[in-house]
Amino acid sequence: MSRTERGPVARTEPPMEVSTFVGRRREVSEARRMLSRTRLLTLTGVGGVGKTRLAVRVAETLGRTYKDGVETVELATLEAGDLLAPTVAAALGLRDAGPDPLTMLADYLADKRMLLVLDNCEHLLEDCARLVDQLLRRAPRLRILATSRQTLGVSGEQVLAVPSLPVPDDGHRPRDIARHDSIRLFVDRAASVWPGFSLHAKNAACLARLAQRLEGIPLAIELAAVRLRTVPLEQLTQEVEERFDVLARESPTGLPRHRTLRATMDWSFDLCSPAEQRLWARLSMFPGGADLDTAEAVCAGDGIDRADVIDLLTGLVDKSVLVGEHGESGVRYRMLESVRAYGCERLESSEARALRGRYIDHYRDVVERHRIDRIVPDQLERYRLLRRELPNVRAALAMCLSEPSTVVEGLEIATAMWLYWLLAGSLTEGRYWLERGLDLVPGAVGARAMALWVDSTLALRQGDLAVAMPRLEECHTMARQAGNEGVLPFAIRTSGLAAFSTGDAPRGLALLEESLALHRATGDIDSVAFNLYYAAAYGSMEDPARAARFGEELLALCETHHASMSRSHAQLSLGIAVWNLGDCRRAEALVSEVAEFAQEINDRWTLTQCLEVLAWTAGARGDHERAARMLGAAHALWQAVGTSPARLGYHARWHERCAEQSRQKLGERAFTAAFRDGARHGLEPANGRGR
Repeated sequence: MSRTERGPVARTEPPMEVSTFVGRRREVSEARRMLSRTRLLTLTGVGGVGKTRLAVRVAETLGRTYKDGVETVELATLEAGDLLAPTVAAALGLRDAGPDPLTMLADYLADKRMLLVLDNCEHLLEDCARLVDQLLRRAPRLRILATSRQTLGVSGEQVLAVPSLPVPDDGHRPRDIARHDSIRLFVDRAASVWPGFSLHAKNAACLARLAQRLEGIPLAIELAAVRLRTVPLEQLTQEVEERFDVLARESPTGLPRHRTLRATMDWSFDLCSPAEQRLWARLSMFPGGADLDTAEAVCAGDGIDRADVIDLLTGLVDKSVLVGEHGESGVRYRMLESVRAYGCERLESSEARALRGRYIDHYRDVVERHRIDRIVPDQLERYRLLRRELPNVRAALAMCLSEPSTVVEGLEIATAMWLYWLLAGSLTEGRYWLERGLDLVPGAVGARAMALWVDSTLALRQGDLAVAMPRLEECHTMARQAGNEGVLPFAIRTSGLAAFSTGDAPRGLALLEESLALHRATGDIDSVAFNLYYAAAYGSMEDPARAARFGEELLALCETHHASMSRSHAQLSLGIAVWNLGDCRRAEALVSEVAEFAQEINDRWTLTQCLEVLAWTAGARGDHERAARMLGAAHALWQAVGTSPARLGYHARWHERCAEQSRQKLGERAFTAAFRDGARHGLEPANGRGR
């Protein structure tokens, strides 16, 4: 399957694979067997037993079994059930361009032969059950592998209880002890902190006792193994036995496995210094992890010196409390979900209240400093940072909207993210936060006016006029009030787009030019750029010569400010305008370059439009087979972004003409074959050439 067919996918963060996978042959084999007979398999078990790693390994072994691939969606960082469907859609590279992301997701999966892995469902159990039930009903060839501490309770669900790793009995010979997966896991992890560590006749019995005490729970074994950095194996075993003996006396019936893991967590926590304990608890506030600067900004103070944070982070990594992930932006520190949940329990309510303000202030500043509605050279880096920080921004929004004193801040954060919601295709999520805030913020508050503009814009993009127009009308009303005058050009801009969407192109272009003039008068270059884009693209059908001038001005502006993302949008809008002027060659050159960039940065919305335009240029050159294939490739992506050429006036007419012309030249059978081939395999759009 080509990259263009599947499209550049903006996935959720994958589950962390921080070390080698050990054992589980029987469970992997059983899960594969069960998935061959059921469409829904849920891996259940206590926290720390290894459900996620098992699911990932099963998915890896089945990759070639499913024609349309295997996709994994990590749900641990998602706390709002209302965002489940759009989050899964985003992980599959879909944009929720309609008001019903579940329908869009189901429609996309309807003909797919795919394995969908939903990891960590337990905190969204009812929402996950509803989603899974709907998808299985509407996508007959879809199979789902879920991990959860509880079953989903969906009809047809098969359950595989993930056991602890086998542990050796007393009296086993070293050779027999070494065969047990719990021992193999401990030796593997111990060797990473104590090079050369291995099982031999002198330590075999000690290792067996340790594995028994830890009941073969993988996370408990891993937390214990890192202790070998500072103590010998015999002392480690003694420490664990002493602690568990106390708990066993308190529970004569024996320790349930969840208490065994809890005891191991308590033990690991007690081995941390007081400052490390505080940082562990404080970092549990970050569902998406944190880098050094963030940890210093939010977590320092009240017992943690800012200068000590880096050493404390290193200490927690050494104890396997944190995982340090190296990326282009530096090191990011994350916790496994069970470890983070434990840290949340250890965070005292009084301390959490104090941290809450710093957390909100930090992420409000992050969003404001990295706005992507600015014509600046680092637009792409800003976009990637916001995407990386989205789980933490969500947490900040939830905090803001849960307290009357901070709801305005929450509304302002959601508003400042407006272009992220658009470019990421997260329209439903943007509206979710905005509408929660609008319900809480009274009409007299100035922040409401800009939020109304953003909400109406997102609703309009989704074709939800029933919500968009009343919101836009209220926005205009507020913009006429003292103190809100700055909102008026934005409201007029969206009114222009609304006019285009209802077929009144002359009024739409006039309103865009009115908005443009107001932005020019205030010297708002960033907003001028967005108006130029809309005027060039939407105005290309009404007045292509004027639209081309807007596009040329925008392109020059982006090149002056070295704004690469905006430059690609300028080229696309200019390409559409010059196409309408009859300059096929320049249109193809401009749009081909944009298509390459759109693939590189995972911008499906722009790529979809590029493929559409390149179909027109291929038809104009007489290459009707390629035009049909391009239309097919574009069709697959139009579906993925949740809309169609008919929704965009500047695409609708030429789409129909291109399809009709290619069908006439090729004949119905040949056209359909080429179209389906393009939809199935995609095309590489670079330079207008085929595969």
